[in-house]
Amino acid sequence: MFKDSIPGLEKVFKSDVDRPKVILVTGPPGSMKTTFCYSLMSNYLKDKNEFGLYTTLEETVDSHLKNMESIGAKLSMKMQISDLTDLREIDQIDEVIGQEAQTDYVLFIEKMIQRFRKTHGDKFSIFVLDSLGALYSLMENVSDMRKKMFYFFKMLRDNNLTCYIIMERSLSGESQLLGNEGFLADGILMLGLDRQRGKLMRFLQVEKMRAVEHSMERHAIEVGKNGIQVLGPLLTAP
Repeated sequence: MFKDSIPGLEKVFKSDVDRPKVILVTGPPGSMKTTFCYSLMSNYLKDKNEFGLYTTLEETVDSHLKNMESIGAKLSMKMQISDLTDLREIDQIDEVIGQEAQTDYVLFIEKMIQRFRKTHGDKFSIFVLDSLGALYSLMENVSDMRKKMFYFFKMLRDNNLTCYIIMERSLSGESQLLGNEGFLADGILMLGLDRQRGKLMRFLQVEKMRAVEHSMERHAIEVGKNGIQVLGPLLTAP
């Protein structure tokens, strides 16, 4: 998945990821977290007999697709994009969820994953949540989030998925929000912005990735007409 999906990513990862995994994709606004996850999923699925689900809580499906098309990221026919409308439809038609759980979006996501698992079986291999902060903002009760996230991440692993969870974070900030997510996740990717000679350079850095051999260096990334690519180690300005 890492070595065949985004051009140049093999410079960062010397071995590949096996599912199940829960990976945080973190960074400040403008660091291309959404583009990275979408491109990785789309490119990986292109030649695989597998299926992926991308859930965006930040925007509508139409808006998301227009943004991705504008930077050359292609939609694979082996993936589905869902938004809040889909989650609300689950709320309306799924009688398993009672009245007391009407705003439990974590439960809605679990129900959606169960449906795709039932439809696609073990071919359902990748899930992206965009983003964790948006999910928390929709929740009325954010108490005891470590316990809730522990069971949420466990549910994702139990479904044998490689999951990418997008999370806003400053370069100097911690890799967690409300639920110690950085400790619970199997991997943490930092996408950031680095100022070099008056110019901002985007970069990718692996902070943590269990059972995967990888570089710890910052690698420059670029987004052009053909999508995102990894250029190589980011040189430090003198």
